[in-house]
Amino acid sequence: SKAISGLGLPMALVLIRPDLDQWNPGEHNGTFRGNNLAFVAAAEALDYWRDDALKNDILAKGQRVRDCLDKLVARYPDLELSARGRGLIQGLASGIDGIAGDICHEAFNRGLIMETAGVHAQVAKVMPPLTIDAAVLEAGLDIIEKSVAHVAKRPIKSAA
Repeated sequence: SKAISGLGLPMALVLIRPDLDQWNPGEHNGTFRGNNLAFVAAAEALDYWRDDALKNDILAKGQRVRDCLDKLVARYPDLELSARGRGLIQGLASGIDGIAGDICHEAFNRGLIMETAGVHAQVAKVMPPLTIDAAVLEAGLDIIEKSVAHVAKRPIKSAA
């Protein structure tokens, strides 16, 4: 069950063809079904998608994240970085073991929680909420920039 409601409340839907629906009312139940608060919250959350405003905001913020990551890739070639992802799910991958973890560690020390991703934890993930305030996004990107700059000052052992 996903947090469709936008409040972290579990909510599930079961869609069944009418000819297969043999249950009586209340017969098909479970932890994630029939939670009235989750259904009300989900109905409100769907209002975000009634027009293109949220989509356009996500696209613009996603481009801002990519611009920041591309700038870091160009500024710190010794870290062997590349930008990955799209929208608001992006990351900085490094060909050097440990760099992504070091970036995440430095970001945490500055107040930003980041995770690594990838088979070898080679990507520092950037994954803010879709509804993030522009000023908060900028503050997070600033922390990422400072974290990468800090990591770049250390001696780097290239993967090559």
